[in-house]
Amino acid sequence: MSFNQLGLRAELLEAVAAKGYTEPSQIQAKAIPPILDGRDLLGGAQTGTGKTAAFTLPLLQLLAEQRPAPSDSNRNGKRRRHLPRALIITPTRELAAQIGESVVNYGKGLELSSTVIFGGVGINPQISRLRRGVDILIATPGRLLDHAGQGTVDLSQIEILVLDEADRMLDMGFIHDIRKILKLLPGRRQNLLFSATYSDEIKKLSEGILHDPVFVEVARRNTAAEKVEQVVHPVAKVEKRFLLAHLIRDREWNQVLVFNRTKHGSNRLAKQLDSDGISATAIHGNKSQGARTKALADFKSGRVRVLVATDVASRGIDINRLPHVVNFDLPNVPEDYVHRIGRTGRAGEEGAAHSLVSADERGLLRDIERLLKRSIPVEDIEGFQMNEADVNAAAEKKRNGRGGGGRRSGDGGYSSRRSSGGGGGGRSSSGRRRNSSRRRSSGNRSAA
Repeated sequence: MSFNQLGLRAELLEAVAAKGYTEPSQIQAKAIPPILDGRDLLGGAQTGTGKTAAFTLPLLQLLAEQRPAPSDSNRNGKRRRHLPRALIITPTRELAAQIGESVVNYGKGLELSSTVIFGGVGINPQISRLRRGVDILIATPGRLLDHAGQGTVDLSQIEILVLDEADRMLDMGFIHDIRKILKLLPGRRQNLLFSATYSDEIKKLSEGILHDPVFVEVARRNTAAEKVEQVVHPVAKVEKRFLLAHLIRDREWNQVLVFNRTKHGSNRLAKQLDSDGISATAIHGNKSQGARTKALADFKSGRVRVLVATDVASRGIDINRLPHVVNFDLPNVPEDYVHRIGRTGRAGEEGAAHSLVSADERGLLRDIERLLKRSIPVEDIEGFQMNEADVNAAAEKKRNGRGGGGRRSGDGGYSSRRSSGGGGGGRSSSGRRRNSSRRRSSGNRSAA
């Protein structure tokens, strides 16, 4: 199938061709026609499958073809600003900015205006833009409610509502904000809800918003992208930083997105990699929007080799042909693993996801494999393998209530184990310490 067969306007087809796309992705092919027909839609798809274009393209067409509500005048006879006709709500600043870019790129041949509003930046420029009038408003929930509270946005003319990454919004606690926003919208509108995963909570949310929806799902629920090669590297927790540097250098990775569980840990790891001679920067919720934008721009342009991110940023990072994602820490929520590794293998490209797993994270790994309904292959890296002492220490820590290993109790080993050239046997405690000492002396690796 080609984009020409989806019933899109010539201006949109030209914009798609300018982006280098010739064939629609599965979610685009299945979602665009019913959206153009005015149907409500619940879309379930993996990250990186083209969900943004799946709702942006038909949304632009509908707004361009439907006559807006007639403008009235104020007492002085001056034309009032036109109110937003489409609202796209998304969980993170980065994702809002990404969607905003797509709206501009795809809609450049149409006489439609748009703007993006999110927190972390000054509100006054956003107020000025809203006063001039926009057709399409892309917003994060918190900042949208800020504007609503100040009376600087009027959502009474919304014709199309899009909830993107709805599962992530629920994870981040935005459900109450979403309910408040829904009360500000007209009852008669078209509703589109997209989610990378589909849980009972999402189903309940959709039932309260969507009317006789079309359900489009292009992959089994909660699955990772098919073209992402996944591998687990067992390693002692204290060795993770050194193993990461080893992999980057030894395998000549030039662009690596690394996920860390905490903001402080992300800052620390970025500084450690820099001290090891590997350019790195961090992105997380405590960074100002300017710092987050610069970090992402530096990473995309190649000025820095490694971007260390927390989960809050994982949904908004869209980089063409990103080759490598590394889970420095496994996420506490298994679904977040799917979102993380979905940053690579996008738009049909191949990618690789490496997880550095310490003994105390084996429960988290089992939760992830249970979600995926498959085992993740294991690759031992010579000189970095865990030994029995690491496993026993993690077990003792867990018994004493000082550590976790997932949300479920129980012990067990890694599955589908395979070796990487000589990394198998001989894992005595003293041998690992000798290897550890050798590694520290051979590279520029200061202590953590």
